[in-house]
This record gives sequence, C-alpha cells and structure tokens, in this order.
Amino acid sequence: MTKPKDKKRFSNDINIRNKRANFEYELLESFYAGMVLRGTEIKSIKEGKVNLQDAFCLFHREELYVRGLKISAYEMGTHFNHDPDRERKLLLKKVELRKLEKKMEEKGLTLIPVRLFINERGFAKLEIALAKGKKLHDKRDSIKERDVKRELDRMKY
Repeated sequence: MTKPKDKKRFSNDINIRNKRANFEYELLESFYAGMVLRGTEIKSIKEGKVNLQDAFCLFHREELYVRGLKISAYEMGTHFNHDPDRERKLLLKKVELRKLEKKMEEKGLTLIPVRLFINERGFAKLEIALAKGKKLHDKRDSIKERDVKRELDRMKY
C-alpha cells in the first residue's frame, strides 16, 4: 500500500527575501537571474528551506556565481542529495553580465541576492541587486524611518 503524497509540503508560492540586504546596503539596480540547480535542490526550495543571509555573488571566468546561498538538504533524498553550501551558477544575458562586471570594478559596489522566488513556469529565479554598503549613520536613518512608520501605523488604528 502506497502513501498518498503530501500536496501541502511543496509550494509554488515561494518568495524568500534577504531582509538584511535593505538594512546593510543601498540597492542601486536589480536583475533577475536563473540558477543552475541539481535534482533535489528545487524540492528543498519549494519546501522553503533556503537561507539568503550570507550569500553574495562573484565573477569567475566571465560567469556569475552565487556563494553562501544555503539550500538545505532534501529530507527524502538518497545518496544523490545535493551539497547545501555549493556555489551555484547564475544565468544572465551576456550584455547584462558584461554590464555587471564593469560596475563591479568600481570601488565599494557588490552584488547581493535580494529575493528567491519561483516564476509562473516553475523555475527558481534569484533577484540580485547591485549594492553599495551603508555607513553607520545611514543605518541609523533607516532605523529612525522604520520606527516613525511603525508609530504612524499605530496611530491609525
């Protein structure tokens, strides 16, 4: 007798955000990139077991990779399960890659993943942003704006 599949375990409404990105960086420009994934990685993503906090993007031989993106091992996987901490290649158009590589040569700019989602066709996409690190006083301004917004929302109710 076979068990019925648990339909609620997998979701196509995945929208995982890097909440620290807006606080730590000033986001200048964003791009959407596909990812080269191995077999069980998409199942872990659909379960929502992804951590974007320490992830960053880097160029290697004119190709863009994301490092530090942790996709947890799939529980039901066998010995063919993926390595959770491996580098994953990002898929962008050549024009976009060249543009990003030129921008990355500027001092103080970096590429960080902002959001991981699954599009209408079922493919995992990564929103990456060209970012510049915030200084301490900029972070204080962000905290102040967030607190003021929270107080205004409380007054409305």
